[in-house]
Amino acid sequence: MNHEQVEEYMLAKPASSLDFPFGKEVSVFKVKGKMFATLSLGTGNEKDTDGKMAGFYCMNLKCDPEEAVMLRDIFSAIIPGYHMNKAQWNTVILDGSIPSGEIERMIDNSFKLVVSKMTKKDQASILLHE
Repeated sequence: MNHEQVEEYMLAKPASSLDFPFGKEVSVFKVKGKMFATLSLGTGNEKDTDGKMAGFYCMNLKCDPEEAVMLRDIFSAIIPGYHMNKAQWNTVILDGSIPSGEIERMIDNSFKLVVSKMTKKDQASILLHE
């Protein structure tokens, strides 16, 4: 998936919105005002030890801590969340190495983790639209 497809997929989620609280370079995707993803273009200043982030779009996704570590072991394009809680967030580098279905699954999981912490009323209103 490229960054346009990722953005379209995330905005199709029920009650999702796009915000720019960190400036125009970082797209923040929210569900009922709670962040479930970020998307930005990696620069030379934002890279892991292999320089993988430079020039690729990257997204931060919330993740179960155990699954977060497993995903990092499986995919070299998944690293601990950049500028995030590294136990609960992963940075996914959109370099074409991760299958689209896996990216969609990770987005879905991030969305569901954030929704699961909401009030029952908010959860119900979101689930009606899924």
